[in-house]
Amino acid sequence: MIDLIGGSGFIGTRLASRLESSGLPFRILDKAPSHRFPSAHRFADVRDVESLRAGLRGGPIVNLAAEHRDDVRPVSLYKEVNVQGAENICRVASEKGVTKIIFTSTVAVYGFTRPGTDETGAIAPFNEYGRSKYQAEEVFRLWQHEDSTNRSLVIVRPTVVFGERNRGNVYNLLKQLASGRFVMVGQGRNMKSMAYVENAAAFLEHALSFGPGIAVYNYVDKPDFDMNTLIRAVKDEMGIGGGEWIKIPYAAGMAIGYLSDVAALMTRRSFPISSVRVRKFCATTQFDSAVAEAGYLAPVPLIDGLKRTVRYEFLEDHSGEETFFTE
Repeated sequence: MIDLIGGSGFIGTRLASRLESSGLPFRILDKAPSHRFPSAHRFADVRDVESLRAGLRGGPIVNLAAEHRDDVRPVSLYKEVNVQGAENICRVASEKGVTKIIFTSTVAVYGFTRPGTDETGAIAPFNEYGRSKYQAEEVFRLWQHEDSTNRSLVIVRPTVVFGERNRGNVYNLLKQLASGRFVMVGQGRNMKSMAYVENAAAFLEHALSFGPGIAVYNYVDKPDFDMNTLIRAVKDEMGIGGGEWIKIPYAAGMAIGYLSDVAALMTRRSFPISSVRVRKFCATTQFDSAVAEAGYLAPVPLIDGLKRTVRYEFLEDHSGEETFFTE
């Protein structure tokens, strides 16, 4: 029995669908219900060790649970969920005799790093999310070292993951393009590494076959696009043609972001724009990955994943279906 901690979410639901298709038994442990797999769901909160004891059965664990948005308040939630949650998982895993954990971390552990950063890149997170995820990695490493001959730990650091039914940053960009209100901050030459959800889930499934030891992989679908190329491809799929779009300087975008930060602080509300989001949008976030060396081949080309998402969200009617809110 494979335990999917945080399996009610965006990636977890897609992974569960793949496991079902492969005939692999699984259980979803999550504080939120699973609309797609209600019979497989058991309540569990990684902050509550007793709920983990009640739910875990001793089989492989895939930990997808996380606080991951940029605007989480209080900030202490990052540590409570990501770090202390990892400690609780490892504690119960040791009690239950678990020998395999797959942990979904993030490329945010590298911070704003050089283009082409691979798994050997320096750890330099720029926010509490990235810091807490790397601290969680260290917790899982300690668990593996306690019985390194028999225990398997796979750390997967995905880049931004997009796909159908996700309401994260990529969806917000697509929605702006569809509305005709998109404004480019900067020149649009910055490169972006992306990952289609089906491919990310397929790699997590593939990682279940790994033997004892510690393996670390960035998860990235290639090729990378610059923002201008990405936007043109989306507009073509939407059937709204080419043409240029409004561009404003980076400095102006950051000024708007800082004003939004102040407004959020004063009103205690979240806004769709912030200085961190502007900086992330304009940064080159380009990563390399060794997943091919693990014998993995993505089932869906990146451009096809993007087209599938555009069609599902903006050209077809899927109203009333479950959606997932992430960064």
